[in-house]
Amino acid sequence: MASASSPSTPGTGSLLAIAAMGCVQLGLAASVDLSSQLGATGVAWLRLVFAALLVVLIARPWRARFTRRALLTCVLLGVATAGMTVMFMAAVIRIPLGTASALEFLGPLGVAVASGRGTSRLWALVAAVGVIGLTEPWHGGVDLLGVCFALGAAVCWAGYIVLTQRAGDAVTGLHALAVSFPVAALVASFAITPAVLQHLSWPLLAAGLGLALLLPVVPFLLEFLALRRLSTSAFGTLMSLEPAIALMVGFLLLGQVPRPLAVAGIALVIAAGIGATRSGARDAR
Repeated sequence: MASASSPSTPGTGSLLAIAAMGCVQLGLAASVDLSSQLGATGVAWLRLVFAALLVVLIARPWRARFTRRALLTCVLLGVATAGMTVMFMAAVIRIPLGTASALEFLGPLGVAVASGRGTSRLWALVAAVGVIGLTEPWHGGVDLLGVCFALGAAVCWAGYIVLTQRAGDAVTGLHALAVSFPVAALVASFAITPAVLQHLSWPLLAAGLGLALLLPVVPFLLEFLALRRLSTSAFGTLMSLEPAIALMVGFLLLGQVPRPLAVAGIALVIAAGIGATRSGARDAR
C-alpha cells in the first residue's frame, strides 16, 4: 500500500470512491426488478447473506486478532449496514432512486455538519430547502413511508461512516468487514418472512450472488479502502455526487423521469454536501 504522503494516494482514493458509487447505483437498479419476486427486505437479506459468505472467504477473519473494543465496533458496523441496506431497499421501491439517494445522503451530510466549524452548519439550511424540493409536501402525493425509510437509511449511513473509520483504524486489512457483514446478514434475517425462503430458486440464488458482488461487496470494499486514503472532507465531497449518479441511473435504466423541482432539490443537497464536507473533515493521516 502506498504511503499516506504518496501523491497518487488521493487520486487512487478518488477513483475507488467513484467506482463504489457506480456499483451501488447499478446494483440498486438491478435490485428493483428482483424485488417484485422477493420483496424489498428479501432482496436486501439475500444480498447480505451472499456478501457475508464472500467476504469471510476472502478476508478469513479467524486469522486476525481483535481487541474487545474493535470487535464491538465491527458488530455495531454490521447493525448499521443491515439497517442501511434493508431500509434503503424498502425506500427505492416506493420513491424514485434519485430522490431516495438524496434523502439518504442527509446521513453523511449530518456527520459533516456536526463536525463542521464556523458557518458550515448553514449548509444544513441549504439541504433542508433541497429536501422540500424533492418531496414537494404541498402536493400531498409523496409516499411518506418511502421517505421515512430513506431517512432511516440516512441515520444508518451516518453511523456506518463513523464506525467504518473507527474499524479501519483498529483492525488491519478487511477483517472488519468479515465481521460486520455476517452480523448484518443475521440482523436482516429478522426482517424477512418464511415466504421469502419459499420463493427461492436456483436462478434467484444466482441473481442474488451477482447482486451481492455489485452491491454491497465491491462498493463497500472500495469505500473501506478509499476512507483509508482520503480525509473525510475529500471522501464526503466525492460521495456528494451520488444522488446525481442515482438520478441518471434511475432515468436511463428505470425510466424514472425527474420533475424539474426534484432536480433542483438534488442539486441543492449535493451543493450542501460539498460545502459542509469541505469545512468539517477529519485530516488525512
